[in-house]
Amino acid sequence: MNLSNLKPAEGSTKNRKRIGRGTGSGRGGTSTRGHKGAGSRSGTSTKVGFEGGQMPLQRRLPKVGFKNPNRVEYNGINLDTLQQLADTYSVSSINFDTLKEHGLVSKNDVVKILGRGTLTAKIDVQAHAFSATAQKAIEAAGGSIVKL
Repeated sequence: MNLSNLKPAEGSTKNRKRIGRGTGSGRGGTSTRGHKGAGSRSGTSTKVGFEGGQMPLQRRLPKVGFKNPNRVEYNGINLDTLQQLADTYSVSSINFDTLKEHGLVSKNDVVKILGRGTLTAKIDVQAHAFSATAQKAIEAAGGSIVKL
């Protein structure tokens, strides 16, 4: 078997319906567009969600909830990740540039240190926010925290 003799499984493909190829084809005449009206002309399209003048579903349903435009979306980094960084690269200080350098955050991220895992290395951590458990664990290991 090679690329020159590959073909789809038997019965998996069908010929497309050729529209507007004469009355004998069964799809000639108005070419499945019906008689008159905007939809029968060329170059027509309807808006997304248009339901023929009926009140569209999106407008019929009630709007609920609130999306805060000023919400701060944090990129969470856990203690076990910091421990892994300390072990692998033997770093004693972790800041935003260190995290960015190792591909854990991108330039516009806001970083929060979270408390999953254990931390044994003494490291100084700089981040935008810390969870209470992460803060205790870092200070218990002898490190320090600095909020950016």
